[in-house]
Amino acid sequence: MKKYISIFLALLMMAMCLTACGSKEETKSVSTDGSTSMQKVMLALSEAFMNNNAGTTVTYNGTGSSTGIKAVKDGTCDIGLSSRYLKDSEKAEGLKETILAIDGIAIIIHPDNTVADLTLEQIASIYKGEITNWSEVGGSDGEIVLMGREESSGTRDGFESITGTEDACQYRQELTSNGAVLTAVAENPNAIGYVSLSSVKDTVKAISVNSVSPSEATIKDGSYPVQRPFVLVTKEGVELSETAQAFFDFATSSAANEIISAAGVVPVN
Repeated sequence: MKKYISIFLALLMMAMCLTACGSKEETKSVSTDGSTSMQKVMLALSEAFMNNNAGTTVTYNGTGSSTGIKAVKDGTCDIGLSSRYLKDSEKAEGLKETILAIDGIAIIIHPDNTVADLTLEQIASIYKGEITNWSEVGGSDGEIVLMGREESSGTRDGFESITGTEDACQYRQELTSNGAVLTAVAENPNAIGYVSLSSVKDTVKAISVNSVSPSEATIKDGSYPVQRPFVLVTKEGVELSETAQAFFDFATSSAANEIISAAGVVPVN
């Protein structure tokens, strides 16, 4: 009798193991975390990947570039998302950047504002508080209201690096997403802000910079001056899971170019 009980228990444990293994196989997942600017392109890539790989799940957590970078370092996500280049200090901690695409940062104002173009120098002077009225740059009389992103934002890092305004911007509001900046500018006739080009809606007006309008063509040829990378962040020496590696390979392949372009950014492959 004891012999039969032992056989039964062994078979039961084997069945439980096979069930657990089968469940693991069926729930293949990839977690991404970081830049809110990358939401549109990441959701498009995730949907395409999941459609072509039954049983897989790709999740996106929009927390900001710095938070996503930290998540990779801490091992709490598979792939980090950053809308800025990695800092030397981050690379020294074993993090690796792979450029997925190039995104333009659109300078946006209220649709009723008559200003259509600003130089990079004028934008810098506006954000440093040296130019304070729209009449100083060809617009109507009105105090310029500066909208920007929170300190951990990759969009902010990119904007301030390009304009040379690091630690000098006189923000009226520091907002936590592209959507929040769009709303703030759309509601204030004297506001100015910056957002990812792929986020721009007809509730605001994207102006030209140095007489160059932001578009896929001007970003690709480098003539639009306010642009930054969309980066996938991984950790050196740490292998991705089979599913995460498959998603990474798909996202960085030429097969994904059409999806990336449709999301409003320029693929690098």
